Amino acid sequence: MKLARFFTVRKCLSYLLILSIVYASYSMYYKVKYWGFSFSPKEMTDVWTIDAKISFDAVDDKVRVLLSVPGQKSHFNILSEEVVAKGYGITQDREKNNILFEGKGKKGKQNIYYRLSLYNDAQPNAIKDDKPQKVERPILEEEEKMQMIKIWELAQLQDGDKVQKAIKVVNQEMTNPSMSLVLPLKHTAKEFAEKLIQILAYKRIPARIARAVKLEEGKKTEKPNIMLEAYINDVWTLYDLNTAKIGLPENWIIFQRGGVSLLDVRGGENSKVMFSVLKSVATPMKMAEHRAKSNQVFSDYEYSIYTLPLLEQNTLKWLMIFPLAILVVVILRNVIGVTTMGTFTPMLLAMSLVKTGFVSGLICFSIMIFLGLIMRAVVAKLNLLLVPRISFVVIFVILLIQFLTIIGYRLDSGLVSSAIFFPIIITAWIIERASITWEEEGARNTLKEILNTLLTAVVTYFVISNEIVRHVMFAFNELNVVIMFIVMLLGTYTGYRLTEITRFAPLVKEDKNNV
Repeated sequence: MKLARFFTVRKCLSYLLILSIVYASYSMYYKVKYWGFSFSPKEMTDVWTIDAKISFDAVDDKVRVLLSVPGQKSHFNILSEEVVAKGYGITQDREKNNILFEGKGKKGKQNIYYRLSLYNDAQPNAIKDDKPQKVERPILEEEEKMQMIKIWELAQLQDGDKVQKAIKVVNQEMTNPSMSLVLPLKHTAKEFAEKLIQILAYKRIPARIARAVKLEEGKKTEKPNIMLEAYINDVWTLYDLNTAKIGLPENWIIFQRGGVSLLDVRGGENSKVMFSVLKSVATPMKMAEHRAKSNQVFSDYEYSIYTLPLLEQNTLKWLMIFPLAILVVVILRNVIGVTTMGTFTPMLLAMSLVKTGFVSGLICFSIMIFLGLIMRAVVAKLNLLLVPRISFVVIFVILLIQFLTIIGYRLDSGLVSSAIFFPIIITAWIIERASITWEEEGARNTLKEILNTLLTAVVTYFVISNEIVRHVMFAFNELNVVIMFIVMLLGTYTGYRLTEITRFAPLVKEDKNNV
């Protein structure tokens, strides 16, 4: 007996509802984390396109051009890469993050183009990479060694980690004549970084140069910014050479880590690389496939509805909203107690209102019902059988839709021509049902049912026409499993509906008075 009570229909459905909520929650978390889905249809992902134009003068029969490019360990995810190098052999090394161009018999001005499209999901300060080899202390002369010791003594007075302290001290002591052996007064950013690498090597801290390009639309630059990357606390960490701040600034991309130069040209002279940046946007849904591949979960994405052709996706997008519309109808009928003409007639009318527009759809539907009721009243005097009578109403509705569509087209009025979007059979059935109700229960009950049907359709319309709701129900369609069990659980409800509570309220007051 206890076991039977534990496994009642209502309790079993409650357990299944809880499981469906857990499943839907995890599935939604998975899509957001690994596929990049969002709950807002207006959220966009910035897609940056970087064009690198390499130009040089060929002076040798054999030309060899080596360009460093961002790797997969970048803060950004690579969307696509394109290369235009006519007459050159192209070899890309994914491990070393570079592209080799080789050509023969080249003369005069040469141009090579490299295009990179990428997008950003997050910008962590630390970059995980392989652990570097142990750093050997540099061999210094006595005077340089004394200056090195002094730098680290001054560094103890600064804030931050060891790398930040070293950067701050060197920046402060650049104008100090006694420090000229450590860093010349006139120096480049690359020389500054190389000296810092030497200073950090004195404390056996691995460091390397990083070259960064700012993602700023319309800006062209020849020289990437030099940054310092040091291995601290088992991760590679970026540092600004001027401010000693940790991390890559917003909308910057590391184009090269380590290495002597960004561009190496053999068999050519006057070489340079010019960067230009273009920004575009894409929806998370369009980027989902690329995110799934970058997160190595493409096999899960491959068997989802989002890989279908757009035509099928658009069809499914409407089907995914149906369960929510059904839930609204169930709540209004079984919980509130609204009586409508047909169970799912309001839902179909709501779908039609989405196509026609709210105001024009209501006006057009009212005209069709009004004219249909008049014709149905005329036919009722002929005492026709049921099937021919309903068939007449269907044919009349078809002719009425045809007439209204032609009039709407000639008058250039979408208000009238929207009649074509209403379901013919449902419209005819409403007219027939309203006529029978009018005969059996009177005009008042008929108008009440029609108004309740329209009210339910309007409530359903405002739910399913919401852009956010439609997006969420399509992007996270596992919510329909939850809705399914909610509907089933509502089917076990045997209490009073809200309208019945107000209906029987006088009886309750009468019982209290008798007591």
